[in-house]
Amino acid sequence: MEYKVYGKTVAVRLDKGDEIMGSILKIAEKLDISAANVTGIGATDDLTVGVLDLDTRVYEPYTFTGNHEINALVGNLTEKDGKPYLHLHITCTGKGNKVVGGHLIKAVVSVTGEIFINVLNGDISRKFSDAAGINTWDF
Repeated sequence: MEYKVYGKTVAVRLDKGDEIMGSILKIAEKLDISAANVTGIGATDDLTVGVLDLDTRVYEPYTFTGNHEINALVGNLTEKDGKPYLHLHITCTGKGNKVVGGHLIKAVVSVTGEIFINVLNGDISRKFSDAAGINTWDF
């Protein structure tokens, strides 16, 4: 993994074997980022996404192997309990042009990952919402 800061934007290159979520969180901690939007593309061969079960409020995991192009990685970086907190969604295309996606749980880069972290002025924190049953933004 390498990254470079351009004003309020961090350009990140992930290499084969880098885990996307962990890599972004390391950068957020090092640069003290508490509010940003995140976008990216690349490829993964070890992908786990989740779909929220509205009854249990637990993400049901789905794992995919084999090379997948990352068509869109989108989401945000906020903080919870004073630590960086990532909420990312991903859409990928695999063999046979099958598209998969959901709430990103884990993705390991198979070729490269190209990610932008666009830092916002200020902080956005999260707390558990009884109404939603998940951690939501707390202004």
